[in-house]
Amino acid sequence: MAVSYIDFTSPNVQYFYDVSQSRFFTKDNTNYINALGIQQLNSLGNTSILDIYLTQGSVVEPHIHQNASELVYCVTGAAVVTLINPFTKELLSFPIKPGQVANVPQGWFHWEIATENNTHLLAIFDAPVPEFIAVSDFLRLAPANALAHTYCLDENLIQQALAPITSTVTIGPPANCSRYLQSSPRIQEMNVSPQYTSYNRTLYNQPYTDPR
Repeated sequence: MAVSYIDFTSPNVQYFYDVSQSRFFTKDNTNYINALGIQQLNSLGNTSILDIYLTQGSVVEPHIHQNASELVYCVTGAAVVTLINPFTKELLSFPIKPGQVANVPQGWFHWEIATENNTHLLAIFDAPVPEFIAVSDFLRLAPANALAHTYCLDENLIQQALAPITSTVTIGPPANCSRYLQSSPRIQEMNVSPQYTSYNRTLYNQPYTDPR
């Protein structure tokens, strides 16, 4: 796609950016995501990236990008990329190691879990500003009585189970999660299943405005 919105004769055109200066989300100093889109580098065309760092067992929570496909490339470490095929209702899981990729079609639910420490993933999108719609937002905002009625569940149990989800999770589990066990066997069991800290919505969830 041509970058028709930019005047390449302008002195304001940007050709270089340090992605580490654009933090999208921080759980802690070893689990965080940097972002690069047209808000950071205005000469980009129809592309953008998330620069993801994870420790073993950390999960980029289930989510969709309703306006973009995503190609997940493993730089270091290892991860499992899991997606749900909305047409066949299949759960598909793809272990990736350095040099390998997994592709997530536009609008499909998916998540990534690191199976090694020092995992570094690049998520590459075919949209200048991919939308991030997290399952945690649905779980915390949907009324418990509506969920209970719809799925024939106990409303009190739903409220108790979902009460800890008070904001967008992005990278889970939260550091204070007492049920989380940092052990390889447990992580391998979880890797096909599915901090409440800083979440910078201004980087990726805002409409693009021409900087000129």
